[in-house]
Amino acid sequence: MSKIRNIVILTGAGISAESGLATFRGPGGLWEGHRVEDVCTPEALAHDPELVHGFYDARRAALATAAPNAAHVALARLDAEWPGDLLIVTQNVDDLHERAGATRVLHMHGELRSALCALCGVRTEWSDDLPPGEPCPNCDAPALRPDIVFFGEMPYQMERIEQALADADLFVSIGTSGAVYPAAGFVQGARAYGADTLELNLEASAGSAYFAATRLGPASKLVPEWVDAMLA
Repeated sequence: MSKIRNIVILTGAGISAESGLATFRGPGGLWEGHRVEDVCTPEALAHDPELVHGFYDARRAALATAAPNAAHVALARLDAEWPGDLLIVTQNVDDLHERAGATRVLHMHGELRSALCALCGVRTEWSDDLPPGEPCPNCDAPALRPDIVFFGEMPYQMERIEQALADADLFVSIGTSGAVYPAAGFVQGARAYGADTLELNLEASAGSAYFAATRLGPASKLVPEWVDAMLA
């Protein structure tokens, strides 16, 4: 433990599922019978903007009823008290890490409560419904879209993530399926750079074999226990 200074934590849908937010791919994770690919691609946005915008409006509304759970709170405590470098890279588009108090958070797949102008690229905080054709507050173009990384688009801040993995002494994955790239490859990258690796998950993931250790159980139980040990 004394050799660990820099930590990268990857969080996925499993950590927010305990706050009542449905996952994309789990049971109940599809909305109104549509495949994720039908509502989360640039082609889907061009073909049926009403459907795509409505999908994220529904998720934004669900987020308003959710609250951080014990796992989010524990990571916020680690964020506040850990003396070395720490980066929470989340695949989640909710804001539960921030509402729990974490500040060292990177949303690689975008954020529900943000709108992106497809013309000028400016981001705007957004909590209400976002109908197609909403004008951008910056350039006034009717080009606002959900600030979400669709399938086929590049995740945000990959260079920063790669550098954090290169500098990490410990990589921890929490509540992820290990099936969605590039995040699924982070454990292999971290290992190649010499970091120790730990998986905390409800069940074994597609990438469990790559971790030095895997602990199975609810995030709300495993994460506070792990944080207590790290800060002891």
